[in-house]
Amino acid sequence: MDIVQLVEQAGPYLTAAVGAYGVAVFTRAESAAVDATANLGWRILQAVWCRRDEQGQAELEALVQDTADAPDDADAAAALRQQIKRALREDAELLAELARLLPSAGETVNVTASGARSIAAKTIGTAITGDNTTIRP
Repeated sequence: MDIVQLVEQAGPYLTAAVGAYGVAVFTRAESAAVDATANLGWRILQAVWCRRDEQGQAELEALVQDTADAPDDADAAAALRQQIKRALREDAELLAELARLLPSAGETVNVTASGARSIAAKTIGTAITGDNTTIRP
């Protein structure tokens, strides 16, 4: 997948994550209370942030803060996307990882979950519902 295309496709997810989490996107866990779009943006930003050195992390945090402070500022959002493009150019593994996270072009996923403790996911690692559940390694 082309870097420019990937970042364009990721844009709405990044915007949703920054709107939902702000700069806390780097310090908090994915939230079940936040919609799937924001959570995918959270995963994208986490993946980029975790692969940056300390200076790169600080730069990314500053850009996320700028974007969160001015959600209607197209320049702030563009600067954030530019930083992500730079990270992707430097790290082919990261590019492949983010390409796997994003839905394929034209792919539509409709998921419905209803009822107490219902869950729905396109992909999932571990999902546990119920009372008194014990997880052992």
